[in-house]
Amino acid sequence: MKRCYTEAVEKYQPDNHTKMIPEQLGGCKTALEEDIARYQKISKKGNAPRFQKYFRKSQNAKNRLSLYWNRLLFAYYKKANLIDLYYQTKIGPGLYIGHPYCISINKDAVIGSYCNIHKGVTIGQENRGRRKGTPKIGNRVWIGVNATVVGNITIGDDVLTAPNSYVNCDV
Repeated sequence: MKRCYTEAVEKYQPDNHTKMIPEQLGGCKTALEEDIARYQKISKKGNAPRFQKYFRKSQNAKNRLSLYWNRLLFAYYKKANLIDLYYQTKIGPGLYIGHPYCISINKDAVIGSYCNIHKGVTIGQENRGRRKGTPKIGNRVWIGVNATVVGNITIGDDVLTAPNSYVNCDV
């Protein structure tokens, strides 16, 4: 097993329910390279949104200057796209955001590899009851326009969440 595969699994997939296989990582690509490759396959432009580039760069910054610079640019571009995303959110490689507007993702949520998130999506926290906490989303999950996913729930691999749906139980 390659060292970069082991590091990527530890970095992006802390839970056992969303294990990645080496083919999903595309060799030893970084998460940013994997995101850009996915955009090139799907869209005509082939560019990931700027906030997403700086999100990945701030996660992998080597020194303080690049860390602060990338966080500053990330904050600027996420505000321009009305994205509520924390720079330490655990998101696997291959994330695709088709229309990056009005998306809210809780900082404690875990999102697996190769997920599609569309505009108006809320991935949030529930503060009371037996589902108190944030969601864990598996690999290859498609979350439709204006969908809301809340609570300490698990969405497994290869799941489609319909547009305008409210999910607060395990799928």
